Order: sequence, then C-alpha cells, then structure tokens
Amino acid sequence: MSQDARVTDNPESKRTRIKQLEVMVAEVIRETHDVMTLLLFTGNDRLDYKPGHFCTIDPKQFESLSRWAAYLEKVKGKKEAPRAYSLASAPHEKYLAITVKEERYVEGATPYPPLLSPVLAMRTPPGTRMVITGFTGPYCMPDDIEDRTDHVVHICAGSGVVPNWSIIKHALATNMKLRHTLIYGNRTWRDVIYRYALDDLRDQYPDRLQIVHALSREGGADHHGPHVVSGRVTTELIQRYVPDPSAVEVFACGPAQSKFEKRRAKETGETLAPRFMETVLDSLDELSFPQDRVHHESYG
Repeated sequence: MSQDARVTDNPESKRTRIKQLEVMVAEVIRETHDVMTLLLFTGNDRLDYKPGHFCTIDPKQFESLSRWAAYLEKVKGKKEAPRAYSLASAPHEKYLAITVKEERYVEGATPYPPLLSPVLAMRTPPGTRMVITGFTGPYCMPDDIEDRTDHVVHICAGSGVVPNWSIIKHALATNMKLRHTLIYGNRTWRDVIYRYALDDLRDQYPDRLQIVHALSREGGADHHGPHVVSGRVTTELIQRYVPDPSAVEVFACGPAQSKFEKRRAKETGETLAPRFMETVLDSLDELSFPQDRVHHESYG
C-alpha cells in the first residue's frame, strides 16, 4: 500500500530498530494497469521485519524529483516527508518487495499532485538504486495469535490488501494453525491486485484460505466465479462470511477520509461521505465485533 499518511489503531508495543538500506530494483511486476510490485535486492543485509510492517522512501533522493520537491516545499511551507509503503513481501521470501499504486491528482480530494508514487509505479526500471528506511508499524499479528483464535478475517480495499497479503502468505507458509478469510473490495475485476497469486494461494491451501471479491462498479460480477459478488463490502457481506464475530481476529486496511478532506468539509460546511474504512468500522461495530480483536490501518 502506498500512501502519504498512514493511520493505525494502536501504538507499537515494542520499539523496532530502524535502519537505512541501499537496495536495487531487481524486477518490476505489473499487477494492474496502475499498480506495480518492485522486487528489491538488499545484498547481504539481514532483514528483520514482520508481515504487515512498512518502510519509508524519501522522494528527495531521486534527482528527477529534486526540483519538483523543492517547489512543493516552497508552496507548502514545509519539508517533503518520506512516503510510507507497506511491504508486499514476507520474511520467509528471498526478496524484499513493495507494491505501489500510481496516485492521481483529484481536484477537491488531494491538495497537491502526488510526488513519488507515479515515479515508483511507472518510471522505475530494474537496476534502479534507492535508499529505504525500515522496518516498523503496529499492523501485525499479535505473537499469541494462535492462542487468541484459529480464524483471521482480512477486510481490504484496493492497495490496502498489500500488508494483508504479506500476513496471509507468511502465516500459510510457516504452517500457523490459522485459517484466513479475505474479503476484498475493488471497483472492477481489472483493479484486483495479486489476482492470479491470490488464486494460486487459495488453490494451494483450499482448507485454510477463503477469498471473496466485491466489485463495486461491475455488474454481473459473479461470472468471474462463485467467490465474486457485485457491490461494495457491506455489513451483510461481512456477516455472511463471518457468522461468529466473537471467534475471529480482524485486520482491516483501506482508504479513509483524509485530513485534507476533513479540513475542506469543515471549511465549506459540507457533509463528508464515509469512505471504505469508516464504513467497515461501522459495520464491525454494528455486528458486535470485539474492539480488542479489530486491527485497522488506513490511508488517505
């Protein structure tokens, strides 16, 4: 998940050692029309991270962005901060990886044109070198997760699937005694990140991974398969696939109302419509999911 701001539900219980790593882009994988996964070669550095962690990348390190960054700093009156990207890889895998969605400027929704994500997603060839800082973040499974539950529910939208993808595949690969249900919302079938990889993982672990796709802008979505429905992620959909809220642990990740949108709505007096995360949290509350079993991370 790429984002300018990350919001998590709780502070990290243990401070993670942060360090800088020089990496090289080993391979670029196209996931959708506007999403790329960058496989990063790290040399002999020991990678100490958990599924769900993120790294940060400073856009000012790229010469092609230096003038644009300087201009934005002048306009904003503050320094351009490093951008956070959830790790798409898992600790058992050979390469580090991030998945980046090309963010677009949308009048009234984004205050400035995106700086880094268009370059990373669309103009970063193999062989590119960069410095990343990592790894940290509280959006990880608790160490005692297997004592807490045997069923983990992932509710995601768009690039919010990235940290959950890391969590799911690592849990399955390390034979944790957990089964997973992924409820994944997108606009259309072509927007589904990791579509083929998710299918392969479900086929590999049919008894431990269930995937439900909800497509909000594609009618007749069920022609893609019995696990695909038309519409958004709703209270009814969650209830259908999670009949016992008290027995699961939930990890929800996706877009939420941004600080810019909230400020603009306050200034204009407009009522700000809920986005994915606000809607999902309301649904979980309505269905009486225990708050201490709901972990969430948002971007916007």
